[in-house]
Amino acid sequence: MMLKVISIIGENCITVEDGEQIYQLIHTDLSKEQDVTLDFTGVSIFASPFFNAAVGQLLRDVPPQHLQSHLHFVGLSPHGNHVLTRVIENAKRYYTNPHFRDSVEKVLAQQAQDL
Repeated sequence: MMLKVISIIGENCITVEDGEQIYQLIHTDLSKEQDVTLDFTGVSIFASPFFNAAVGQLLRDVPPQHLQSHLHFVGLSPHGNHVLTRVIENAKRYYTNPHFRDSVEKVLAQQAQDL
């Protein structure tokens, strides 16, 4: 499957909601070990909340090596690639390291209380 992100989201990939939309479109195919290509040609702005929702949460139930083999990206700017790489590294750590995940959850809970 090939998805042109600009046709679905537009030229700004920023929000969790937009990332969730991409996640919903690709999750089933990736779970079935089918190849998915996300084409970011024409997208000019990228933010980690978008990539966390679109790609990062895939690592909750798709092994990292499987994701690397079946999810492909084209048309990413150097900045978009940097943000994506960082999100994937953080998601791998979060979903594979229970100690790290617990630490993150504690910090987030504390921050929520402080608000």
